[in-house]
Amino acid sequence: MSKAIEINNLVKTYDSGTQALKGISISIEEGDFFALLGPNGAGKSTLIGIVSQLINKTSGSVKVLGMDIGSKSGAVKSIVGLVPQEFNFNIFEKVEDILYTQAGYYGISKKESKSEIERLLKILGLWEKRDQKSMSLSGGMKRRLMIARALVHKPRLLILDEPTAGVDVELRIEMWDFLEELNKKGVTIILTTHYLEEAERLCRNIAIINKGEIKIEGTMKSVMGDESLESVFLKLVKE
Repeated sequence: MSKAIEINNLVKTYDSGTQALKGISISIEEGDFFALLGPNGAGKSTLIGIVSQLINKTSGSVKVLGMDIGSKSGAVKSIVGLVPQEFNFNIFEKVEDILYTQAGYYGISKKESKSEIERLLKILGLWEKRDQKSMSLSGGMKRRLMIARALVHKPRLLILDEPTAGVDVELRIEMWDFLEELNKKGVTIILTTHYLEEAERLCRNIAIINKGEIKIEGTMKSVMGDESLESVFLKLVKE
Protein backbone atom coordinates (compact mmCIF):
# COMPACT_ATOMS: atom_id res chain seq x y z
CA MET A 1 0.00 0.00 0.00
CA SER A 2 1.30 3.48 -0.87
CA LYS A 3 1.96 6.16 1.71
CA ALA A 4 -0.43 9.07 2.12
CA ILE A 5 2.14 10.94 4.18
CA GLU A 6 5.87 10.41 4.70
CA ILE A 7 7.58 12.72 7.17
CA ASN A 8 11.30 12.45 7.87
CA ASN A 9 13.24 14.36 10.52
CA LEU A 10 10.85 17.31 10.44
CA VAL A 11 11.95 20.35 12.41
CA LYS A 12 10.14 23.63 12.97
CA THR A 13 11.75 26.45 14.91
CA TYR A 14 9.84 29.71 15.12
CA ASP A 15 11.49 33.14 15.01
CA SER A 16 10.98 33.39 18.77
CA GLY A 17 13.33 30.43 19.20
CA THR A 18 10.57 27.99 20.15
CA GLN A 19 11.19 24.58 18.64
CA ALA A 20 7.72 23.24 17.96
CA LEU A 21 8.87 20.07 16.17
CA LYS A 22 12.11 18.33 17.11
CA GLY A 23 12.99 16.12 14.19
CA ILE A 24 9.90 13.93 14.02
CA SER A 25 9.40 11.09 11.55
CA ILE A 26 6.05 9.49 10.82
CA SER A 27 4.31 7.67 7.96
CA ILE A 28 0.61 7.18 7.27
CA GLU A 29 -0.76 4.63 4.82
CA GLU A 30 -3.11 5.69 2.07
CA GLY A 31 -6.71 4.96 3.10
CA ASP A 32 -5.95 5.08 6.82
CA PHE A 33 -8.02 6.80 9.51
CA PHE A 34 -5.23 8.16 11.69
CA ALA A 35 -5.35 9.86 15.09
CA LEU A 36 -2.77 12.52 15.95
CA LEU A 37 -3.16 13.19 19.64
CA GLY A 38 -1.39 15.41 22.14
CA PRO A 39 -1.99 18.15 24.71
CA ASN A 40 -2.24 21.81 23.78
CA GLY A 41 1.11 23.10 22.60
CA ALA A 42 2.41 19.64 21.72
CA GLY A 43 3.08 20.46 18.06
CA LYS A 44 -0.07 19.06 16.43
CA SER A 45 -1.19 22.32 14.83
CA THR A 46 2.32 23.05 13.58
CA LEU A 47 2.55 19.62 11.99
CA ILE A 48 -0.86 20.01 10.34
CA GLY A 49 0.07 23.51 9.20
CA ILE A 50 3.22 22.24 7.50
CA VAL A 51 1.45 19.35 5.74
CA SER A 52 -1.28 21.70 4.50
CA GLN A 53 1.37 24.31 3.56
CA LEU A 54 0.15 27.05 5.84
CA ILE A 55 3.44 26.96 7.78
CA ASN A 56 6.97 26.68 6.40
CA LYS A 57 9.16 23.93 7.82
CA THR A 58 12.66 24.65 9.10
CA SER A 59 14.16 21.38 7.87
CA GLY A 60 13.30 17.79 7.06
CA SER A 61 11.08 16.37 4.34
CA VAL A 62 7.33 15.95 3.89
CA LYS A 63 5.73 13.98 1.08
CA VAL A 64 2.00 13.69 0.42
CA LEU A 65 1.05 10.74 -1.79
CA GLY A 66 4.64 10.60 -2.98
CA MET A 67 4.90 14.32 -3.80
CA ASP A 68 7.26 16.64 -1.96
CA ILE A 69 5.40 19.63 -0.53
CA GLY A 70 8.19 21.94 -1.68
CA SER A 71 8.71 20.93 -5.31
CA LYS A 72 5.10 19.83 -5.91
CA SER A 73 3.29 22.46 -3.85
CA GLY A 74 0.38 23.07 -6.23
CA ALA A 75 -0.28 19.40 -6.85
CA VAL A 76 -0.26 18.66 -3.12
CA LYS A 77 -2.69 21.49 -2.36
CA SER A 78 -5.12 20.09 -4.92
CA ILE A 79 -5.44 16.76 -3.08
CA VAL A 80 -5.55 17.98 0.53
CA GLY A 81 -8.65 19.18 2.37
CA LEU A 82 -8.29 20.93 5.73
CA VAL A 83 -10.92 21.50 8.41
CA PRO A 84 -9.30 23.90 10.91
CA GLN A 85 -10.36 24.20 14.51
CA GLU A 86 -11.49 27.82 14.21
CA PHE A 87 -14.31 28.99 11.91
CA ASN A 88 -12.66 30.98 9.13
CA PHE A 89 -15.33 31.58 6.50
CA ASN A 90 -17.07 34.85 5.62
CA ILE A 91 -20.02 35.09 8.03
CA PHE A 92 -21.84 37.48 5.66
CA GLU A 93 -21.66 35.05 2.74
CA LYS A 94 -24.44 32.57 2.00
CA VAL A 95 -23.79 28.93 2.82
CA GLU A 96 -23.97 27.80 -0.80
CA ASP A 97 -21.77 30.66 -2.00
CA ILE A 98 -19.03 29.71 0.46
CA LEU A 99 -18.73 26.36 -1.28
CA TYR A 100 -18.81 27.87 -4.78
CA THR A 101 -16.07 30.30 -3.73
CA GLN A 102 -13.96 27.44 -2.40
CA ALA A 103 -14.44 25.44 -5.60
CA GLY A 104 -13.30 28.48 -7.56
CA TYR A 105 -9.99 28.51 -5.68
CA TYR A 106 -9.31 25.10 -7.23
CA GLY A 107 -10.28 26.20 -10.72
CA ILE A 108 -13.65 24.41 -10.61
CA SER A 109 -16.41 26.36 -12.33
CA LYS A 110 -19.86 26.89 -10.85
CA LYS A 111 -21.35 24.61 -13.48
CA GLU A 112 -18.83 21.84 -12.75
CA SER A 113 -19.21 22.05 -8.97
CA LYS A 114 -22.99 22.42 -8.77
CA SER A 115 -23.89 18.74 -8.40
CA GLU A 116 -21.12 18.03 -5.86
CA ILE A 117 -22.06 21.05 -3.76
CA GLU A 118 -25.70 20.00 -3.79
CA ARG A 119 -24.69 16.48 -2.73
CA LEU A 120 -22.52 17.71 0.13
CA LEU A 121 -25.13 20.16 1.42
CA LYS A 122 -27.79 17.45 1.41
CA ILE A 123 -25.69 14.72 3.01
CA LEU A 124 -24.51 17.12 5.73
CA GLY A 125 -27.99 18.44 6.45
CA LEU A 126 -27.37 21.96 5.16
CA TRP A 127 -29.49 21.99 2.00
CA GLU A 128 -32.38 23.90 3.59
CA LYS A 129 -29.90 26.52 4.84
CA ARG A 130 -28.12 27.02 1.51
CA ASP A 131 -29.50 30.55 0.92
CA GLN A 132 -28.89 31.77 4.46
CA LYS A 133 -25.88 33.76 5.60
CA SER A 134 -23.46 31.55 7.51
CA MET A 135 -23.69 33.77 10.61
CA SER A 136 -27.21 32.39 11.16
CA LEU A 137 -26.03 28.79 11.50
CA SER A 138 -25.73 26.97 14.80
CA GLY A 139 -22.29 25.89 15.96
CA GLY A 140 -22.89 22.33 14.77
CA MET A 141 -24.01 23.49 11.35
CA LYS A 142 -20.94 25.69 11.04
CA ARG A 143 -18.80 22.62 11.75
CA ARG A 144 -20.58 20.72 8.99
CA LEU A 145 -20.13 23.65 6.63
CA MET A 146 -16.39 23.57 7.32
CA ILE A 147 -16.30 19.88 6.39
CA ALA A 148 -18.33 20.47 3.21
CA ARG A 149 -15.98 23.27 2.19
CA ALA A 150 -12.93 21.04 2.71
CA LEU A 151 -14.47 18.32 0.53
CA VAL A 152 -15.75 20.40 -2.38
CA HIS A 153 -12.66 19.70 -4.54
CA LYS A 154 -12.76 15.94 -3.72
CA PRO A 155 -9.46 15.67 -1.83
CA ARG A 156 -7.70 12.36 -1.33
CA LEU A 157 -6.39 13.45 2.10
CA LEU A 158 -8.65 15.12 4.69
CA ILE A 159 -7.18 16.71 7.81
CA LEU A 160 -9.60 17.35 10.67
CA ASP A 161 -8.45 19.58 13.54
CA GLU A 162 -10.92 19.18 16.43
CA PRO A 163 -13.92 18.79 14.06
CA THR A 164 -16.47 18.05 16.80
CA ALA A 165 -15.38 20.61 19.39
CA GLY A 166 -18.48 22.10 21.00
CA VAL A 167 -20.83 19.79 19.09
CA ASP A 168 -23.59 17.97 20.96
CA VAL A 169 -23.47 14.19 21.31
CA GLU A 170 -26.17 13.41 18.74
CA LEU A 171 -24.54 15.51 16.02
CA ARG A 172 -21.11 14.16 16.92
CA ILE A 173 -22.31 10.60 16.27
CA GLU A 174 -23.83 11.67 12.94
CA MET A 175 -20.51 13.21 11.95
CA TRP A 176 -18.67 10.04 12.99
CA ASP A 177 -20.90 7.99 10.67
CA PHE A 178 -20.31 10.41 7.79
CA LEU A 179 -16.53 10.35 8.26
CA GLU A 180 -16.45 6.56 8.47
CA GLU A 181 -18.32 6.31 5.17
CA LEU A 182 -15.95 8.84 3.60
CA ASN A 183 -12.96 6.80 4.76
CA LYS A 184 -14.49 3.59 3.36
CA LYS A 185 -14.59 5.30 -0.04
CA GLY A 186 -10.81 5.67 0.08
CA VAL A 187 -10.22 9.12 1.57
CA THR A 188 -7.29 9.14 3.99
CA ILE A 189 -8.27 10.99 7.18
CA ILE A 190 -6.06 12.49 9.87
CA LEU A 191 -7.91 13.45 13.04
CA THR A 192 -6.82 15.55 15.99
CA THR A 193 -9.20 15.55 18.92
CA HIS A 194 -9.35 15.93 22.68
CA TYR A 195 -12.22 13.43 22.79
CA LEU A 196 -10.25 10.22 23.25
CA GLU A 197 -13.34 8.05 22.77
CA GLU A 198 -13.72 9.66 19.34
CA ALA A 199 -10.20 8.64 18.32
CA GLU A 200 -10.65 5.16 19.78
CA ARG A 201 -13.86 4.57 17.83
CA LEU A 202 -12.82 6.01 14.47
CA CYS A 203 -9.09 5.49 14.07
CA ARG A 204 -7.08 2.39 13.23
CA ASN A 205 -3.64 3.89 13.84
CA ILE A 206 -2.38 6.56 16.18
CA ALA A 207 0.54 8.77 17.13
CA ILE A 208 0.82 10.72 20.37
CA ILE A 209 2.97 13.84 20.26
CA ASN A 210 4.23 15.92 23.16
CA LYS A 211 6.76 18.74 23.34
CA GLY A 212 7.49 18.41 19.65
CA GLU A 213 8.35 14.71 19.77
CA ILE A 214 6.43 11.56 18.81
CA LYS A 215 6.09 9.60 22.03
CA ILE A 216 4.42 6.52 20.56
CA GLU A 217 3.09 5.39 17.20
CA GLY A 218 1.31 2.25 16.05
CA THR A 219 -2.06 0.59 15.71
CA MET A 220 -4.72 1.65 18.19
CA LYS A 221 -4.70 -1.87 19.67
CA SER A 222 -0.93 -2.06 20.07
CA VAL A 223 -0.68 1.40 21.64
CA MET A 224 -3.47 0.71 24.13
CA GLY A 225 -2.45 -2.83 25.06
CA ASP A 226 -4.38 -3.76 28.18
CA GLU A 227 -4.90 -0.13 29.21
CA SER A 228 -7.43 2.51 28.26
CA LEU A 229 -6.39 5.11 25.73
CA GLU A 230 -6.84 7.76 28.41
CA SER A 231 -4.35 6.11 30.76
CA VAL A 232 -1.78 5.66 27.97
CA PHE A 233 -2.24 9.27 26.88
CA LEU A 234 -1.91 10.72 30.37
CA LYS A 235 1.17 8.64 31.12
CA LEU A 236 2.96 9.79 27.96
CA VAL A 237 2.15 13.49 28.22
CA LYS A 238 3.35 13.60 31.83
CA GLU A 239 6.82 12.33 30.92
